[in-house]
Amino acid sequence: MKHQSEALDWRDGEVPVSRRFDDPYFSLDDGLAETRHVFLAGNDLPARFRDGFHIAELGFGTGLNLLAALQMWRETNQTGILYFTSFEAFPMQPHDMIRAQAAFPELADIANDLRPHWERGERRITLPDLSFEIVVGDARETLSTLRHPADAWFLDGFSPAKNPELWEPALLAQVAAHTAPQGTAATYTAAGHVRRALDAAGLLTQRIPGYGRKRHMTTARKAAE
Repeated sequence: MKHQSEALDWRDGEVPVSRRFDDPYFSLDDGLAETRHVFLAGNDLPARFRDGFHIAELGFGTGLNLLAALQMWRETNQTGILYFTSFEAFPMQPHDMIRAQAAFPELADIANDLRPHWERGERRITLPDLSFEIVVGDARETLSTLRHPADAWFLDGFSPAKNPELWEPALLAQVAAHTAPQGTAATYTAAGHVRRALDAAGLLTQRIPGYGRKRHMTTARKAAE
């Protein structure tokens, strides 16, 4: 199956907007602050970090969440390796991803470490403290290939109204099935049908305060076996 790269517009010269979904890739207010609030704090990180911790993600986008997670891993002096697997149907061109990441100068060191790998079109990256893989394709078809359950999920597709495929109950059931005992998930959306699908899949959801203009967001946790 051939997978297209994403066509973009740029808002304010810094924020990429998907033409396909008519949706920005990150918050117009402060994308990095939103990532830290929703995906890192929403998954109780860094408190849960340990060697071999596995983050899985729906919607790689600009790579911002990876950069923020790896920065937190390093700044909190974790030992060992962070595993990060991302599922993306329409990957950005490397030059667009690098341009988008440049909007966050405090992530420059991490971005510079990863830039050569993007430029070479690599889908797997191994650093002393990171094992990363991007799985290109429709997550409804590819998520079953995830070999190891995730300790934390970043559910970061475009909005459910514009990208409903990434929020279908069957896919969210796969997310739950590929979550480790006591694993968690977080997303910026508080849409009722998303919470109900996660609950139906066996996760315990909670609606909590969102970031910026989003009043609420959703977290979820899997029970211990």
